[in-house]
Amino acid sequence: MGIQGIDLSLIWGVIIAFGVMMYVIMDGFDLGLGILFPLIPDAKERDVMMNTVAPVWDGNETWLVLGGAALYGAFPLAYSVILEALYLPLILMLCGLIFRGVAFEFRFKASPEKRHVWDMAFIGGSLLATFSQGVVIGTYIAGIPVVDRQFAGGSLDWLAPFPLFCGVGLIVAYALLGSTWLLVKTEGMLESRMRLFTRPLAWLLLAVIGVICVWTPILHPDIATRWFAHAHLAVFGGLAVLALLAMFGLLKTLRQRHTHWPFAFTLMLVFLGYIGLAFSIWPNIVPPSISLWAAASPATSQLFILIGALFILPIILMYTVWSYYVFRGKVRIGDGYH
Repeated sequence: MGIQGIDLSLIWGVIIAFGVMMYVIMDGFDLGLGILFPLIPDAKERDVMMNTVAPVWDGNETWLVLGGAALYGAFPLAYSVILEALYLPLILMLCGLIFRGVAFEFRFKASPEKRHVWDMAFIGGSLLATFSQGVVIGTYIAGIPVVDRQFAGGSLDWLAPFPLFCGVGLIVAYALLGSTWLLVKTEGMLESRMRLFTRPLAWLLLAVIGVICVWTPILHPDIATRWFAHAHLAVFGGLAVLALLAMFGLLKTLRQRHTHWPFAFTLMLVFLGYIGLAFSIWPNIVPPSISLWAAASPATSQLFILIGALFILPIILMYTVWSYYVFRGKVRIGDGYH
């Protein structure tokens, strides 16, 4: 509990969860473009794909920086344990983000003969960053062993079947986000190709979700108890029903050739999965044993950084909304932002 009855740890937990969710959603379709790149051989269509996010891609990663900085300031114990457990996949993720960031800047400046090098950097960086993020999520869900407030596992604990499967699953999810984003932002042959790719990606994601929903309670008895407890059954049952409705809406609006609704339903699927994860591990910030309050920094420190966050968050939200508003609409061949 914080100062004068205000639960600062809970407030910071919500802020960090919101920041991570914004990153997953906004950088998800951005990374998804790189995952889809090998399926689009035409150089001009690749230019269009990159131009759909060129004005906003670097701003999307602001949310990742916010989440990491907030975790360090508000929950230093969780920060130290998670980083020690996941150093290697996190470093690989950052390497992937660096490769694709460099590719964004250099691809449009390269000669046509050299452009394929930066295409490969964009593809490889996107796949590596996405897979690493999925491995981090899978390891986090599976649980991080802690003894005497220190990480008690090995440096390669993340090399396990469940985290690796989550890495592949996140590649599918981001590819679906990318394909539905391109339905919103492109037209002509590229839009038709994305409509063709979206349907199998949606079914594949549904299969991935099904496997994770079966595997998770087997792997983690605490989560199984929570899922099937009478008090929580309605919540998780409701999330499952909403996810099926979102999938139905996605497939239906694809058949009806809508441009925006498939993306909206895909965002709903990702959001519902994120909410399900939050309910599954609550109130732990390092599952299965460290709660928000056990990992919290002193209340005075949390309050001090909260004052700064209350100024920074509205600014980030405003420039994010404004940038997407300014660059709204379809992107066509010949349009460019470099």
